[in-house]
Amino acid sequence: MVKICFIGAGSTIFAKNVLGDAMLTPSLQHAEIALYDIDKKRLNESELMLKTINKNSNSNRATIQSFDDRKEALRDADFVINAIQVGGYKPSTVIDFEIPKKYGLQQTIGDSLGIGGIFRGLRTLPVMFEFAKEMEEVCPDAWLLNYTNPMAILTMGMLKATKIKTVGLCHSVQVCVPELFEHLGIKEKYDLDEFQWKIAGINHMAWLLEINQNGEDFYPKIREYASQIAHPHDDSVRFELMEHFGYYVTESSEHNAEYHPYFIKKNYPELIDELQIPLDEYLRRCVNQIEDWEKQRDEIVHNGSLEHTRSREYASYIMDAITTGNPTVIAGNVLNKGLITNLPEDSCVEVPCLVDKNGVQPTYVGDLPTQLAALNRTNINVQELTVEAAITLDREKIYQAALLDPHTNSELSIKDIKAMVDELIEAHGDYLPEYK
Repeated sequence: MVKICFIGAGSTIFAKNVLGDAMLTPSLQHAEIALYDIDKKRLNESELMLKTINKNSNSNRATIQSFDDRKEALRDADFVINAIQVGGYKPSTVIDFEIPKKYGLQQTIGDSLGIGGIFRGLRTLPVMFEFAKEMEEVCPDAWLLNYTNPMAILTMGMLKATKIKTVGLCHSVQVCVPELFEHLGIKEKYDLDEFQWKIAGINHMAWLLEINQNGEDFYPKIREYASQIAHPHDDSVRFELMEHFGYYVTESSEHNAEYHPYFIKKNYPELIDELQIPLDEYLRRCVNQIEDWEKQRDEIVHNGSLEHTRSREYASYIMDAITTGNPTVIAGNVLNKGLITNLPEDSCVEVPCLVDKNGVQPTYVGDLPTQLAALNRTNINVQELTVEAAITLDREKIYQAALLDPHTNSELSIKDIKAMVDELIEAHGDYLPEYK
């Protein structure tokens, strides 16, 4: 029997998607599902919801149990799903936004790169290192499927500092081409089944390298359609990047606005309006999610007729492929072992991966176009130094990560960056280890 452990199971909607998918997958329908979360109320709500889906959509085949002890939840697991958020909206996310604002540094999402991404990584990796030690003891052969951001930082840290088989999973590759066609206004004009595409790079900055329609290069038409769309629109930042660097990027414009030095500029405030950049967007999303959950709780948790339809999340397809040997292909975040040849060795890259009984097997990509690799490296610098800081507990590494961040160093002086880092470390308190 397959055992699936979900850490951060209080993320009820996400648990519904991932574990509901598992219950609709024949090879996983009889799984033992272990749930763990530090928020006992949300944990209990998720357990109740999942048991309803198990009854209505899976004839009660799965066994579902919540645990107070994380190590016992992990014991003998075949797969571990990670969806934790250390520090939550309050206090940590608010701190990540409000302190940088005092220094004149504005953000949109702040969960993957930038000063917010650095500190989210520094809060989260120590917790992941703790449960990695537990996994090494009670389920050493399990696969860790990491959905938590900052994806590249966390996945890199786990693969460099632990023995746990880890792959990072994100939604952005799956939705890249459909979103592009929607933003171009051609969603109804073309059948996506006629298209083949290739995507590779790093998480949130992977590139649509090729797209062909029935074997013919479709990029000229994409660039032509893009040139006819007037700014501002919902995807202006990505269209700007495509215009000047030649290729479309996977993750949204609000994310990419803070991964580069070009867009959120206090000396050019007009850019915010011209490109419709939503400052403080993640704070608004958090507030809305909290309010929405209060409205959704009854219809999801206390709905005795709740059912589930399988989503496109990768997790169930990965677990099925490893369990049965039926192969599937995913976009996975893995260490760069000669996969993208002009990105640093052992950086975390996002590439097509074959999955079967041999596990997650990344595929060779080769060189990215020079300009795209250069943009990726600006983010990899920050990711690598953040991971080094988490492993070594060296405060200087945090300073260096922040000093090399493209958005941060385009707006602030060295003196202010270091002062901001010191203030953030103090404000996060016990959510961070002690740095030398």
